[in-house]
Amino acid sequence: MAKTKTVYVCSECGMDSPKWVGRCPSCGAWNTMKQMTIRPEQNTAVSERQARQELTGVSVGRTRAIPLSEVSVQEEPRMSTYDAELDRVLGGGIVPGSLTLIGGEPGIGKSTLLLQMVVRLQGLRVLYVSGEESEHQIKLRADRISQPSADVLLLCETRVEQVFEQIRQVRPQLVVIDSIQTMSVESVESSPGSVTQIRECAASLLKYAKESGVPVILVGHITKDGTIAGPKVLEHIVDTVLQFEGDRHYMYRILRSIKNRFGSTSELGIYEMQSDGLRAVANPSEMLLTQGGDELSGTAVAAAIEGVRPFLIETQALVSSAVYGTPQRSATGFDLRRLNMLLAVLEKRVGFKIGAKDVFFNIAGGIRVADPAIDLAVIASVLSSNVDTPIERSVCMAGEVGLSGEIRPVTRIVQRISEAAKLGFNRILVPEGNKKGLPHVEGIEVVPVGRVEQALRELFG
Repeated sequence: MAKTKTVYVCSECGMDSPKWVGRCPSCGAWNTMKQMTIRPEQNTAVSERQARQELTGVSVGRTRAIPLSEVSVQEEPRMSTYDAELDRVLGGGIVPGSLTLIGGEPGIGKSTLLLQMVVRLQGLRVLYVSGEESEHQIKLRADRISQPSADVLLLCETRVEQVFEQIRQVRPQLVVIDSIQTMSVESVESSPGSVTQIRECAASLLKYAKESGVPVILVGHITKDGTIAGPKVLEHIVDTVLQFEGDRHYMYRILRSIKNRFGSTSELGIYEMQSDGLRAVANPSEMLLTQGGDELSGTAVAAAIEGVRPFLIETQALVSSAVYGTPQRSATGFDLRRLNMLLAVLEKRVGFKIGAKDVFFNIAGGIRVADPAIDLAVIASVLSSNVDTPIERSVCMAGEVGLSGEIRPVTRIVQRISEAAKLGFNRILVPEGNKKGLPHVEGIEVVPVGRVEQALRELFG
């Protein structure tokens, strides 16, 4: 009879070692090696096949290699979520047999988003598994969001074996697991949330989704670094990874597509958190711009694009004399390293001395934008605050700034111009490299600029 074996598994990366070490040889983390006990069984291959079949309820037959030409492909209709923003990020809806992972900070609204989605799926039998809340808590949230659907079945359970037992009984058409960090497999002797437990639970759910054709949605927590907690293999095995982000002190939430095997990875959805749930924002530009009021220095409007969606955002900057010895640099919603680079370009190429001044930068609305086309608006807002001269409210801009002070071309310039014209802007500054073949847009003047100095002369005279 085979003996039990003891191994040590890293809780950060999942690497195993026959002996304990203080520092993981793979990821370099300290004091992360946890002891695991493995009990081998007779006829391991047969026992693993039987255990997988008993766990998921899906028969595992013999497989053979087949030529690629013999593989039949048929277009399966996607399952609509009746949420335009969520459907856009998913690439048109939920794909049958797919495994989707939604990650985000605690309290950001992940459970609200999914519960709001499943109660709208009329005529679709959904199994909602919660390992964090009771039925009473879920019912209270569902009543606050909308009228609960009779087709939504609740299950408060953390054992995967019991979850699959309920799946065999109710035969759902969609399964939601909230969250994967609370699930555990009885055959693995470790606490829920450990690397081994997350890996085993995700693998069994993936096997069930692919064999049965039933889509599964997982909720995952994130670490303080912003990455999904658990092993990196969790993001590798799932089909789609969505990131739900935003500041809890602001009402806007952003749903990003990090990985999508069935669609684009550059899509973005914007929601507004309200007392009765999340409301999709159809036109984010009108909500992210300051309406009315006097012209203020230090603000500039940029035409940004996330995915295939154009919208206008307001950049805000405050430049003041450094009270303390070291000047401060702060950025909210924007990469601080890129801000420092743009400040260096402004000082070196344009000649404005701001090295001894504090610079605070913010993107209005509490959202985070990574589009390089807002570089020109960042420089314009900083200079506007430095000289205390406001920029006309009817002017917006789009352009990437290079290290030599040139304004580089950006993508989808026509969509940016059309969005600005739709919102009533009279002028837009665009890179000179984008003016070739640019169609005429009614109601807005397009001003091509090639360098930062030229753009600043157009703005400030």
